[in-house]
Amino acid sequence: MNQREKEAYLREYAVLKASGKPFFPYIIVKDGVMMIVVVGVIMLLSLLLGGELTAKADATTTTYAPRPEWYYFWAFELLRVIKPPYLVSLAAVGVPTIAMLLLFLLPFYDRNPERHPLRRPIATTAGIFVVGAMFFLSYLGAEAEPPSQVNIGAPPAVEEAGGATMLKWDAGRRLVAQSGCGGCHKIGPNGNDGPGPPLTEIGDRLKEGAIRETLINPTQPMPSFANLGADQLDKMAFFLASLKSSGEAEAHTGSGAEGVGDDPAGGEATDTDGQSGGGY
Repeated sequence: MNQREKEAYLREYAVLKASGKPFFPYIIVKDGVMMIVVVGVIMLLSLLLGGELTAKADATTTTYAPRPEWYYFWAFELLRVIKPPYLVSLAAVGVPTIAMLLLFLLPFYDRNPERHPLRRPIATTAGIFVVGAMFFLSYLGAEAEPPSQVNIGAPPAVEEAGGATMLKWDAGRRLVAQSGCGGCHKIGPNGNDGPGPPLTEIGDRLKEGAIRETLINPTQPMPSFANLGADQLDKMAFFLASLKSSGEAEAHTGSGAEGVGDDPAGGEATDTDGQSGGGY
């Protein structure tokens, strides 16, 4: 803003100030009335439509998936998009802090006297990008299924077998969900896309015995599930082995020895290409 524009601005400001309305009580009363109207509308909608109530808190559950309110879905999804652990602090604290600083410092670095959006292409483009990114991330956050659940239907072969096979498959599905596998792996619509590989079609690459062996002796940083016991490991391996692109599964049940026996390498975690599969 040059000297001539500054003088014109000060003259216009003096005219508007002389003909304007005082902050107190005019603005205070106006804002107060508007706040009462907004709170009244919210209370009326709550009485007419009812408030959303979730299940009672249960300290013993292992499948609870905390989710933020809808207006924080964009930040929630941002933590899922930025995968490397050393960048988590940047996503959780750094990005919101930088955005707030840019807003506070806006009057100091944006001295352009133009106010029409078409005459400020950089500011307009940046604003559209930020708002668009927040809408997109909010949509992804709203659509994301909880990582502590596995919402996958049983393969046709398992459903046809029914009985003990179906019970074993469903028990394995719940064990995988409760064991936190979704924290690092994508399983159908659930889980996080990293740092581990997706497990949605893990049955195409690893047989049941290899999966069981990997659960016992995984590659770091994946934890070992050996302390779950043979029966639980069998159920988890059976369920994971049923995750195939064709949707087919070997409909059989059995003990831990059966799961290991499916591995042609004698229990060594080996994929279908013959390569060592110490981790998923």
